[in-house]
Amino acid sequence: MFNVYRKEIDFAGQTLTLETGKIARQADGAVLATIGETSVLCCVTAAKSIREGQDFFPLSVHYQEKTYAAGKIPGGFFKREARPSEKETLTSRLIDRPIRPLFPKNFLNEVQVVATVISHDLENDPDMVAMIGCSAALTISGIPFMGPIGGARVCYKDGKYLINPPMQDVADTDLDLVVAGTKEGVLMVESEASELTEEVMLSAVMEGWKAFQPVIDGIIDLAEMCAKDPWDVPETPENIVKMSEALKKKYEAQVAKAYAITDKQDRQAAVSEAKTAAIEEFLDEENGLLESVISSAFKSLESDVVRGSILKTGKRIDERDTKTVRPIVAEVGVLPRTHGSCLFTRGETQALVVATLGTGQDEQIIDALEGEYKQRFLLHYNFPPYSVGEAGRMGPPGRREIGHGKLAWRSINPLLPSAEEFPYTMRSVSEITESNGSSSMATVCGTSLALMDAGVPLPRPIAGIAMGLIKEDKDFAVLTDILGDEDHLGDMDFKVAGTEKGITALQMDIKITSITEEIMKIALDQAKDGRIHILGEMAKALTEARTELNANAPQIVTLTIPTDKIREVIGTGGKVIREIIEVTETKIDIEDDGTVKVAATNADAIQKAVKMIKDITDEPEVGKVYDGKVVKCVDFGAFVNFMGAKDGLVHISELADHRVAKTTDIVNEGDEVKVLLVGIDDRGKVKLSMKRVDQETGEPIEQDDKKEANG
Repeated sequence: MFNVYRKEIDFAGQTLTLETGKIARQADGAVLATIGETSVLCCVTAAKSIREGQDFFPLSVHYQEKTYAAGKIPGGFFKREARPSEKETLTSRLIDRPIRPLFPKNFLNEVQVVATVISHDLENDPDMVAMIGCSAALTISGIPFMGPIGGARVCYKDGKYLINPPMQDVADTDLDLVVAGTKEGVLMVESEASELTEEVMLSAVMEGWKAFQPVIDGIIDLAEMCAKDPWDVPETPENIVKMSEALKKKYEAQVAKAYAITDKQDRQAAVSEAKTAAIEEFLDEENGLLESVISSAFKSLESDVVRGSILKTGKRIDERDTKTVRPIVAEVGVLPRTHGSCLFTRGETQALVVATLGTGQDEQIIDALEGEYKQRFLLHYNFPPYSVGEAGRMGPPGRREIGHGKLAWRSINPLLPSAEEFPYTMRSVSEITESNGSSSMATVCGTSLALMDAGVPLPRPIAGIAMGLIKEDKDFAVLTDILGDEDHLGDMDFKVAGTEKGITALQMDIKITSITEEIMKIALDQAKDGRIHILGEMAKALTEARTELNANAPQIVTLTIPTDKIREVIGTGGKVIREIIEVTETKIDIEDDGTVKVAATNADAIQKAVKMIKDITDEPEVGKVYDGKVVKCVDFGAFVNFMGAKDGLVHISELADHRVAKTTDIVNEGDEVKVLLVGIDDRGKVKLSMKRVDQETGEPIEQDDKKEANG
C-alpha cells in the first residue's frame, strides 16, 4: 500500500531520519523528519494556477505545536489549540526567511508550507527538525525551489561551539544562534549572545554552516530516490520583456532624479508621479500589459537605479556615503507619569519607548510544550500605519510585530539584572512613530535608555544598527544604517545589537541565494563602528541607570520567612494574606522557599505589611518590646494581643509602677499599649509587663534605675 523512502543522516553526532511516502500522500511533498523522539510532519502544497492580476509570490509558512506531542492537554476553557503562540509565530518566520529567496522570480503560484510537531521528547528542539523537514518536502515536491537548505543551532560555552545541544542546556551557554543556508553560503542567522566578539559570532555562523552540509547532501540523496517531476517555470512573454526595456529607457532619468530627493515623502511623491505616468503610457490589458505587470517592471527599474548609483558612486539615496549613520537625537524622561521613557530618533525613524515596572504578579506565564515557565521581561513592539504616512489595518500584533519585538528582546535580555538583584517584572513598549529603516534597532536603543531611566540597573547601554548589501556579480557595497528603500531594493538585512564590549543579538536575512564569509566579516566590522557611534549619541541622554526608581514605580521589599510559617501567613483559603493586602493596599508574593516580596508605591504601606507578616512568623523574644492591643480586662490583669494573633497576660502588678486597685483604672479594652515580654512558662503562657516600658518612647525601663528614682 505504501511506497516508503527513508534516509538516515548523521547530523552533528545524532541520527536525523527523513521519511516520505506513508503520511500525507496527497500533498505535493510530505516528509516526516525525526531526531531522537522529536518528530515533525512537514507538508508542502502549491496552487496549480496563478490568480488573475496577481503580481507577488504568496508563500505562507505555518509551524504548529500540538500538545499531544508531549503528552499534554491544552490549558484554557476550549481545551484545543487556538491562535499561534509566540514560539509558533517565530519559528514560522524562521523557516520562511531562508526558503523565500530560493523560489524563481517568475514563479507566482501560491505555496503553503505546514510543519506540525507530532512528537516531542523534550530534549531536541523541534524548530531545526521542522526547518530541515520543510526543505526536504520542497525539494522532493517538484515545485520550483533552488534548494535544498539546511539549518543548525550553535551554542558557545567555555570557548567551544556546541551543535544542536539538548534544549535544557541552551540557557547555560553564552550563545543561542540559529543559522540556515545552502551549499554555497549562508541565508539566515538569528541569535542571542552574551556580549561576544565579532570574531566569535562569525566563527559560530561558519561552524553551523559546516555542520548542516551532510543534511543538504542527505536531502539530495532522498530527492534522487523519490522526487516528483519538476514544474515548468513560465518564461516572461516577449511583449513584456520589450515593454520593460522601453519603460527603462524612457523613465530611467526621471526615476534617478526622483531618488536624488533626500526627503522621504517628497521622494516617494516624485517616484509615484513617474510610476503613474508609466502605467498610463504602457497599459494594454488586451495584450497582457496589466497595471500589476507594469508596476513590477517599474519596481525593477527603481532597483537598478538605486543599486547602480551606490555601486558606481558610493553615494546613497540621502547622499550619505556607505558608512555614515544618520543624525541621532535621544531624549529620556519625556512622559511624566510613566516609570521610564525615551524618544529615540535616527533620521526619519523614531521610536517612543516606555518602560513599566511591576511585581512578580505581573510575570508572564508561558505554557510551552516542555512545560510552564515565567518571564519577567516583556517587550512589545507596535508599528501603526501612520509611521509610514499611510492609513492601514489596525489590529492585534502580526508576525512582523512579534518578530521585531523578539529581536529587540534578545538584544536587551543578556544584560538584565537577576531577580535577586532587581526583583521587578519589566515591560518595555515601543511605539514606532516614524519609520524609514530599522525600527527594530531604534527599539533596542530606546528600550535600553527607557529601562535605565526607570532605574533598571543595566551595566551598560545597548545599541542596535541595521546593515544592508548591494551585490552585482563580484561588485558589492555594505551599507551602514539602511533606509527603508535600501532594505526593499537591496540584497541583505543584517541587524547587529550590542554594547561597547560585544554583540548581544545578530539577525541576518539574505534576499539572494547566499553570501560569503568575507561579506559577513566586512558587515560585522562596519556594524561595530556604527554601534559605537550610536552609543556615543545615546550617552548624551543618559550614561548609566538612575540610582532611584521613579516615584510612580512600585517599591519592593524582600524578606524571608520559615517555610513552615507560609501556611499561617496565607491562612485558611487565603483569608489572612487577603486581609493584609486589603488593610495595607500592597501586593504580596510568597514563594515556596519562604521568600516574600511586598510591593507598593507607598513606603509606609510596605512597612505596615512587613510588620503584619513578621508578627505572624516571628517567635516571641524575651526582653523585647512590642506594640499591643488590650483585648480583655480581668480582675488579675489585662490580656494583650501582640505580634498579630499572639496573646499574653499583663498581671495587675505589672500594669504600673505603683499598686493598682483595679485593672480598668489603668487600661480598657481596645487601648493600644507597649509591652515588654518578661517570660514564657512551661505551658507556653506569655507574661508581659507595661510598667517596665516607657509608654511614650517604647524604651525599656531598667528596674534598678526605677527604684533609685522612687527612693
